[in-house]
Amino acid sequence: MYDVYGLGNALVDMEYTVDEGFLRTHEIPKGHMTLVDEATMERLAAGLDGHSAERMSGGSAANTLIAVQGFGARTFYSCKVASDETGRHFLDDLQRAGVKTNHNAANADGQSGRCLVLITPDAERSMNTFLGISSNLTRAELDEQALARSRYFYAEGYMSSAEGSRDAAIAARELAESEGVKTALSLSDPSMVQFFRDALESILGNGVDHLFCNEEEALTWARTDRLDVAVAELKDIGRNLNVTLGARGSLAVTPGGQSMVAGFPARAVDTTGAGDIYAGGCLYGWTQGMEPAEAAALGNFAAATLIQAYGARLRTNAEYTRTLQAFQQR
Repeated sequence: MYDVYGLGNALVDMEYTVDEGFLRTHEIPKGHMTLVDEATMERLAAGLDGHSAERMSGGSAANTLIAVQGFGARTFYSCKVASDETGRHFLDDLQRAGVKTNHNAANADGQSGRCLVLITPDAERSMNTFLGISSNLTRAELDEQALARSRYFYAEGYMSSAEGSRDAAIAARELAESEGVKTALSLSDPSMVQFFRDALESILGNGVDHLFCNEEEALTWARTDRLDVAVAELKDIGRNLNVTLGARGSLAVTPGGQSMVAGFPARAVDTTGAGDIYAGGCLYGWTQGMEPAEAAALGNFAAATLIQAYGARLRTNAEYTRTLQAFQQR
């Protein structure tokens, strides 16, 4: 029924262009994701009054699933939003993209999750995330029938930050394993590795079929400054491993060896979502029978395309189609 079943936080991104001084004034860790409470979110939003913003449904795994769907595969996304305007905007965006969602996604009071994405002149993104009702995601939001009838299960590492979402990710991974569905996980952010490692390990269980991370996350996980050491350790928990390396490209590691897959030239203005669309390109490629290095090349190409404009994902399915066609014609 579905090529990829995803599980993650439902967030509406508000993206702003700021200078380095704004980050220093508000003590925002540059280049990382920071979980904040509602009061902090409102304080930061007040500090951005007068700045123009672009609103777009997001969340790491949602961005990935929208990419997979946009490239041409079939997807299902389990999430939780409140019955508010923000939640309706999120679900409407997914519906327009063609991503199916759980029937009870919006059956909750409270506030839907939001993320302030702050872009500095060097194209680096610093995120401040208020999970809202998304932090209460539980096993109840899983559609077990849809998951059992999928080819891949994909979860974001941000599921490790709350007990309910962690348990939902564990349950989904266990069900996927019992049904022969391939499992994939992204470590998502160095802060998840640093502060929620035990929860990540419980989600990973005895290992997943595919593990995604960037270089900083890999080095943080292995507590080393050597990528080869980190890769050797991560191979124990990801039977196949993809490590993104920024402009250098990515590393595709399989049980049979590894390939350094070169990146594509790009003038970066906003790196938000680069890892998400990379994972989307890989997942789509695998569903189409691409070899690991070719799927990683599609991920690299998609990421290089995305970072040349503002926003955590491409706007329409047509843009994903054009990106795929450009990759095939390269």
